[in-house]
Amino acid sequence: MKTIIDNYQKYRWFVTLSGKLVVGGKNSKQNDDLLRTILSNKKELIIMHTSSPGSPFSVILENIDKIKKEDIEETAIFTACFSQAWKSGKSKARIDIFKTSQLYKDKKMNEGTWGVKREIERVIVPLELVLTKQRGMLRAVPEAAAKRSIIKIIPGKITKEEMTTKLATELKEKLSHEEIISALPSGGFKILR
Repeated sequence: MKTIIDNYQKYRWFVTLSGKLVVGGKNSKQNDDLLRTILSNKKELIIMHTSSPGSPFSVILENIDKIKKEDIEETAIFTACFSQAWKSGKSKARIDIFKTSQLYKDKKMNEGTWGVKREIERVIVPLELVLTKQRGMLRAVPEAAAKRSIIKIIPGKITKEEMTTKLATELKEKLSHEEIISALPSGGFKILR
């Protein structure tokens, strides 16, 4: 798991309010790489994915016995917001919650596709994020995970390019175009005041 922790910034990521690092794949290849690395460490971790295709596999990089209910709620919202549900303009998404020991992959499965054995916990969460700074970088995170929020966003009609321009003018500090783009989910936005 050390390789993931050392390179977490190449994934989608955020830090829960209680300080747990959560990482998720940006695409099917990253999802596969992430899960293979996690499984090779033989450590039981909590993983999430939307019930529908098109989402990161999000992993809480912490021992299960140290994970709080709030960490799970924040990770579920993060997973939902960086899925196809946001791009589709939905207001909620259903998230599957399971452990590493439940994962399997056979040769017939496409890249980024994994199976889950046994019972899965499911929750429905809202698609809402706030922009904040975590570890010195702009991040779009669940509101509960932000110590200080800059702007609240939900799925909407503002394009990513328009959003980048709005944020560049509204934010008091200078951020690069790339940092803003990498913090945001795919799809449109609406700013809540």
